[in-house]
Amino acid sequence: MTDAAPPDSTAVPDPVVVDPVAVNGQCEQTDSQQQEQQPDTESQGEGFKMDQEMKIADSVEDGGLLESSMRLKPHEAQSYRKKALWVSWVSIVMTLMLAIVAFTVSIMRHSASAFGFAFDAVLDVLSSAIVLWRYSNAAAVHSAHREYIACVILGVVFILSSLCILGKAIHDLATKLLPEVDDFLFSVSVVSGLVCITLAVIKFMLGKVLTSRALITDGFNSLVGGVMGFSILISAEVFKHEPQVWYLDGSIGVLIGLIILAYGVKLLIDMVPRLRQTRNYERFE
Repeated sequence: MTDAAPPDSTAVPDPVVVDPVAVNGQCEQTDSQQQEQQPDTESQGEGFKMDQEMKIADSVEDGGLLESSMRLKPHEAQSYRKKALWVSWVSIVMTLMLAIVAFTVSIMRHSASAFGFAFDAVLDVLSSAIVLWRYSNAAAVHSAHREYIACVILGVVFILSSLCILGKAIHDLATKLLPEVDDFLFSVSVVSGLVCITLAVIKFMLGKVLTSRALITDGFNSLVGGVMGFSILISAEVFKHEPQVWYLDGSIGVLIGLIILAYGVKLLIDMVPRLRQTRNYERFE
């Protein structure tokens, strides 16, 4: 019997062929997975950040302050407060003049849209006066309680005004009242539309900076007034060329009345619970 020969330690093992495609494929899959995970991580981070900001804003409002107290420095807040007061005074003077002219046009020309605009102009005067009260106290520029009181009053005024506009427009439709058209009505429509839309833009900008729902609501009312001013022109021109469409003027009045009513109801639904939550923070006034 001969012993088995020991394995040759000098023998070179067979080379193992590695498929580079497979390796590259694994690397590509790993890279692609990492790239997919990165956007997911970023989106989760952004979502977490937004949730945190919302929670902080809610906690600030629950504490009796608006979100603007976190964004604005004291001197900046007072500067924007003064601008809001100036815009409110200008709005009161301008819309009061437009209301008087629009009421005159409504009576002389039997226009439901002109009546609706005149009533909306009066509403704009009232809403601007409420904003004046809202920012009359420099120490309460960030007061959530004062803000919610102003919004609740605006909601009630909106609802009452919308009922008057709807009543007038429905009456004109029922009696088939035909509007009259002339150059004076054209001039009133253009001027009132431009003035109200300009005021609306300024109020929206200030309301966004001060996080003021009252200022934004006042801006919405000015925007509605601008739309109604141009609607007088549109309905008058349509009736001039198509007399059978006599109901357009009254229909626009009904539509505007419903929009103001819906906004007023929504405002009360949103603000009454918040007013109750912050009633213990009247000291900010």
